[in-house]
Amino acid sequence: MPTLIDADKAGIIEFYLIQNGYVDMKRKVTDKYRHEIKSGTIAELPEELKPMTEGIHALIQAVYDDSVLKDMFTDGHEPRITENPLNENFAKQQFQELWREINHKYAYTVEFDSKELIKKAVAHIDEKLFVSELQYTATVGRQKAEMNEYEIERGDSFTGEKTRTQTLKHSGTSQIKYDLIGKVAEGTALTRKTVSAVLQGIRKDKLYMFRNNPEEFITKVVKLIKEQKASMIVEHITYNSVEGEYDSAIFTAEKHSQSFDKAFLAKKAIQDYVFTDGSADKSIERKFAEDLDAAEEVCVYAKLPRTFKIPTPVGNYSPDWAIAFHEGKVKHIFFVAETKGTMESLNLKPIEQAKISCAKKLFNEMSTSKVKYHDVDSYQSLLNLMKAL
Repeated sequence: MPTLIDADKAGIIEFYLIQNGYVDMKRKVTDKYRHEIKSGTIAELPEELKPMTEGIHALIQAVYDDSVLKDMFTDGHEPRITENPLNENFAKQQFQELWREINHKYAYTVEFDSKELIKKAVAHIDEKLFVSELQYTATVGRQKAEMNEYEIERGDSFTGEKTRTQTLKHSGTSQIKYDLIGKVAEGTALTRKTVSAVLQGIRKDKLYMFRNNPEEFITKVVKLIKEQKASMIVEHITYNSVEGEYDSAIFTAEKHSQSFDKAFLAKKAIQDYVFTDGSADKSIERKFAEDLDAAEEVCVYAKLPRTFKIPTPVGNYSPDWAIAFHEGKVKHIFFVAETKGTMESLNLKPIEQAKISCAKKLFNEMSTSKVKYHDVDSYQSLLNLMKAL
């Protein structure tokens, strides 16, 4: 049962702390108190306060370690919901028809001119590649003549610390051997022959950057080659359906870092709570979900999990939304949408734009299903696009 600490009890506690040397002149908790509470040799409280011993010491310790209070308080606003199962909307005929249309796995084939890719990749690397040199920071200080265990725990056992950052010279770099061609080939899904031609074609000063920082060189070269590859693949890619489909459990298996009180409580989604991206209260995705839920023409929708993937030559792609509209209300009954902050393709990264373009080609050109696909920045732009597709 909670006990009130009034002015009289507070005065007794203060006298106890002063009498035993547990606080200093400024009423700060001393190392003596920390040591004795840790070793279990703490002085007994006055008789009238003994029933409150545990709580009083928890409050004193909280002055320098607030973690001791974590079990003493509960968040009254914390939602009690921990699961987000499929609801009755998932069983609706309209969503089941949509799910049958999109629940396929695909394999792609793509052919393009290797010579053209090599030429573009070499020019792109020569223009964009910069690799920073490895550096190290040395910290110099003098150890205190006297210190206690608490200062050591806090990292306060040195004084007069100074730092100096210097570049690691080539002679001091790691002697680890890298399969440069193999690593780049693996990262770009290209043949060793093609990668070798790219590396031989770039300027020598760019190639020498490998010595400065091998890991960064490989990462950046892979990224730059993939950007050029991305710009070439879309017009040459073809998709074929392969055996296998997704289990409905993919919707409930994904764990979200966002808490339930931040999620959108929906009426038309296949799960009660929709977890949207973006930290803003009215992010693009959050506003889109709210508009879907309020729109009369929308029957049911789903926020697609990241495990629902479309393969592309520059990485797997997971669209955002699957939407089933009421028949007769709009031009296309089934739609898969990607919510973006802009509709301008020039503002998207090359690889991201390539993935979206591959999805457009799959759904809008090759697929025989009734599903349409596009990236949108709002629900209104989705309605406008459906008229044009």
